[in-house]
Amino acid sequence: MAVIGLVGGSGIYSAEMLAEARQVKAYTPYGAPSAALTVGKMGPHKVVFLPRHGAGHSIPPHMINYRANIWALREQGVERVLAPSAVGSLQEEYRPGELVLPDQFIDRTYGRASTFYDGGQVAHISMADPFCPELTDIVYSEALRLGLPIHKGGTYVCIQGPRFSTRAESNMFRAWGGHIIGMTLVPEVSLAREARMCYLTIAMVTDYDCWKEGWRVTAEEVVKTMASNVEKVQKLLARVIPAIPETRGCRCAHYLDEALL
Repeated sequence: MAVIGLVGGSGIYSAEMLAEARQVKAYTPYGAPSAALTVGKMGPHKVVFLPRHGAGHSIPPHMINYRANIWALREQGVERVLAPSAVGSLQEEYRPGELVLPDQFIDRTYGRASTFYDGGQVAHISMADPFCPELTDIVYSEALRLGLPIHKGGTYVCIQGPRFSTRAESNMFRAWGGHIIGMTLVPEVSLAREARMCYLTIAMVTDYDCWKEGWRVTAEEVVKTMASNVEKVQKLLARVIPAIPETRGCRCAHYLDEALL
């Protein structure tokens, strides 16, 4: 049995797909995670679900206790994390309603606690290739089998939030080579690596940010597109999680070995 962490982003707040589900209240050295964990089964695997924004989407992206969330998952034995999240598109060909499996990110956040190594011991974790290649291949293959519109690869620009970008910022991120934009990837992805976890964002495109002429992203627009995106991701997860092998075939668990000083 593998232990899979499922971090639900905007629109994914419950774990209805899990069998034998039970609630677990978690306590960590970094405070409380966003919500109680839901622990259950899907196929042959144990799944631990955590809504990133808390119950009812009550926690904005810059206030999420990312360290507590990842620590709580690790305490349940999680080795792999799948993290659906809502994003805007920075490129015409990445259309609202489509899914993206990014392979790079640009960090534009600030002030977020981003490491478990604050002193005493120092870790310089490698983030050259931030996302698990094994999970990427599995998710991409299952999405194609389901006929879902999906992009393999792309750069995720992570902004601080909770506000959306100005047009100047949006065009700057496009010029940098960004493909999608969101507010929650960092530091979740790097903390997962410090915890020896595999990590993959399943990005759900909801809008064209504000760079596109005649387009002005709003929370209302995001919610409107979210319903169909969530349905796609739930179908995808139902296929992906049982297909994940019990033993990892990647090197995500070993990056920490070369990072510690």
